[in-house]
Amino acid sequence: MPDSMIPSSAGQIPDIDSLLHQTHDEHARTRAVAVLHNHALMNLRFQVRDVFEKNGAPEFEKKHGRAVKDGREIAEAMEDNQFFRFYSAIRYNAQEMGPLSRQSAVERALPGMIEIAREAVRQNPAGGSLRLNPDLEIPRYVSALDVHLAPGCYYSEFTEDDVAQGALLGATLSGTAGAGRVNRVRNFAGIGESIGYWLTQKYPDFRPLRVLDLGTQSGNNLFAYRNHFPEIELYGIDVGAPCLRYGYAKAQAMGIPVHFSQQNAEATDFPDGYFDLIVSSFFFHEISLPGTKRILKECHRLLSPGGIMANMELPPHKACDPFLNFAFDWDTKNNNEPFYATYRAQDPTELCAEAGFPKDAAFELRVPDITSFDMQKYPEFLSGKLEAPPHGRGGWFIFGSRKAA
Repeated sequence: MPDSMIPSSAGQIPDIDSLLHQTHDEHARTRAVAVLHNHALMNLRFQVRDVFEKNGAPEFEKKHGRAVKDGREIAEAMEDNQFFRFYSAIRYNAQEMGPLSRQSAVERALPGMIEIAREAVRQNPAGGSLRLNPDLEIPRYVSALDVHLAPGCYYSEFTEDDVAQGALLGATLSGTAGAGRVNRVRNFAGIGESIGYWLTQKYPDFRPLRVLDLGTQSGNNLFAYRNHFPEIELYGIDVGAPCLRYGYAKAQAMGIPVHFSQQNAEATDFPDGYFDLIVSSFFFHEISLPGTKRILKECHRLLSPGGIMANMELPPHKACDPFLNFAFDWDTKNNNEPFYATYRAQDPTELCAEAGFPKDAAFELRVPDITSFDMQKYPEFLSGKLEAPPHGRGGWFIFGSRKAA
């Protein structure tokens, strides 16, 4: 029987990713794209800094009679620079080629993946739930363009009970796997692991009973919170039904009860004070500023007294030097993320206070990624003697607050 039609037996849901197989050439292409994209992000970007310091900065100062003061002015100085345009072309094309390099494997496996997802709903051996709303209006800040240059974005459905976007945009197909095989990524992502561990150390008496993950996609970060709070109930919401179906099937195969529902985080159907912990990762910079403010107010409503909101996000402008702001905000114009720079221009603490959280309970900091950090040094980080690594390079910027008791 072909891999794409692997059946499940009663009480056993196969890993939906077990059906994904790339040919040698497909894998080679995926790996090449991943290497190219990483090269642009980690090497060419810093060469752009060298070019700016050597050429762009003196030219700007000669033209304006002063040095650049922020990322926007660096963007102005570098707009026509040939090396910057080369870097942008490499990065843009690598970003665009990523999903395309994985598409064939997903399309071949799709019939079997859909059947596994259906079987997960029918059997539901791990518990949990999947609530979908076909009448949900997708927010325009999601539907108006393909975020991250990914065809179909996160929500598009092309067939009944579709899971394609979940598989296509998930972490499983990777350019680092062995030839022709799928990379078996860790079940629990580093972001959720890192925030969860930090919470246990920062708030040792905190015992959340329910956690809500905003923009959960397939729940990869959500699952980790059970590692740190074993009794916690897991809830994840997203506007993309294919990602939720895919994530639900993953959770069932892993034996983890998760409650997934298709909802807009601006206005959910949960009762007041239902959650003790609300989290997100790489979520708010994809949303309009009015939408961000509505979601933060909704978080305040949903949290129980003394509950905590902790969001992993891009560091704000105020936390970065001008060049880093210029580098981060590249995505605003070039990666179909039009709210990127507007979000980063905000003060996270002020946003929390505006939503109703006590200002003196708000936090903004980088935490170590515990999947790569030397944990023997974690007490030094907690005491303030050691800084966490830079965001995205061994550390994660988080912001949030604790609701008044």
